Amino acid sequence: MNRVAPVFVITGTPGAGKTTVARALAARFPFGLHVPVDDLREWVVSGLAPPVPIWTAETGRQFRLARRAAAHTARLYAEAGFAAVLDDVLLPDEAREVFAAPLADVPVHRVLLRPSLDVALARNAARTTKGFDPATLADTIRGLHLAMGKQAWAEAGWLVVDTSRIGVAETVDEILGRLDLTAAP
Repeated sequence: MNRVAPVFVITGTPGAGKTTVARALAARFPFGLHVPVDDLREWVVSGLAPPVPIWTAETGRQFRLARRAAAHTARLYAEAGFAAVLDDVLLPDEAREVFAAPLADVPVHRVLLRPSLDVALARNAARTTKGFDPATLADTIRGLHLAMGKQAWAEAGWLVVDTSRIGVAETVDEILGRLDLTAAP
């Protein structure tokens, strides 16, 4: 493979559908890789610092490590022809800080999934795949929803997709339809 495949960074509040959309998006390519930052964090077997109920300096350090590992993994696979899709909850400045250097010269597409607050809260409440009570994330979702305003993200160059009324396949269609995947890195 001569051409570097695209890398996608998918973000949004908990309950926005990041993991589900990321997997479905990666599956649309002949070679696709999903890199969930939370999974990398959970490789820590001793000393894992959770993000809730209190974010600590150690939590921040562990997230930075997982994000760096995700970025380097995405680059490695993109150079081998795999479309790589990272999913994480992060802000534009965090994404720029962590992903700019390791993903330099790689086509990176940044996507914010932003359902309404009510939809994100309902989706989160219905989750059964977490190893903890998802209700503990409700206040976090409310705060992040405010911080993840559509206009600021669009101005920072992110594709903003309202997933309130569309399903996974339609979300992936919208992402792929709104991005130019033929541009050189």
